[in-house]
Amino acid sequence: MKIDLTDTTASKINKALVQGRRAIGTPAVGMVLTMVIVTDEENAYDSIKAAEEASHEHPSRTLVVIRRQSRTPRERTRSRLDAEVRVGSEAGAGETVVLRTFGEVSDHAASVVLPLLLPDAPVVVWWPADAPEVPAKDPLGALAQRRITDLYAVERPLEALDARARAYMPGDTDLAWTRLTPWRSMLAAALDQARVPVISAAVESEAENPAAELLARWLGVRLKVKVDRVVTAGPVVTAVRLGTAGGEIVIDRPEGPLATLTLPGQPPRTLALKVRATSELIAEELRRLDADEMYAIALRAKDTEEHS
Repeated sequence: MKIDLTDTTASKINKALVQGRRAIGTPAVGMVLTMVIVTDEENAYDSIKAAEEASHEHPSRTLVVIRRQSRTPRERTRSRLDAEVRVGSEAGAGETVVLRTFGEVSDHAASVVLPLLLPDAPVVVWWPADAPEVPAKDPLGALAQRRITDLYAVERPLEALDARARAYMPGDTDLAWTRLTPWRSMLAAALDQARVPVISAAVESEAENPAAELLARWLGVRLKVKVDRVVTAGPVVTAVRLGTAGGEIVIDRPEGPLATLTLPGQPPRTLALKVRATSELIAEELRRLDADEMYAIALRAKDTEEHS
């Protein structure tokens, strides 16, 4: 069910949510958090779709803030809020409110969002594209326990990564780090099996890949070795090589959803290591709302090695 509201207020939006739930016979109970998505029209469809798919695991109220550009001086001075309320099958396992702000109200989106937050429930803010320089100090970011950015959407990701390190506050995270979870799990499992000291390491990926940079920093901190960065054709991270006295531990994924794990003295084995959809990444992030200390360590680790 969809309800369109033009030149509206937060109070009218709340009433529309109640009206929608009554119409389909669905109570508000069961939603575990509020997800705030701050985006533009270009990225709104994919972001909403990812959030709705993630809501099947984490039922939530999704508030999508789209700041519309004013085309004339009159539009810049005239504030207006339009909303689209979605409940039932139109909103996954929760409910969605698309907020389009015009004029001065765009500079005060937090005052629009605040009355729409679920009471006594955690708040997560996600910027699919343009994130603020300091997410925790952004008016919307300040409302949240968890703040999600994505370095893959940035034009110069490695510069942005260093800026994120300087601006980091507990609760910040990035989907470039989330994409590494399968890699980190497999590397940890491989080291448990090999049980040999690592004396060198290398991460292979396409150039300027932020996930590969974070992975290299994480390995450097955890293994206390120099980590070389090797540029390949990609896509994304293609291999990790850990040197030991007995031979190399290698996870190699040149393309496709399968990788090859090689341990010293053992035959190669095939592992599933697909590139996950954005909805899966968001669902993973919503499983934990505390500070991700390992992300902070990897983010702040000083990579003094020259990139290959």
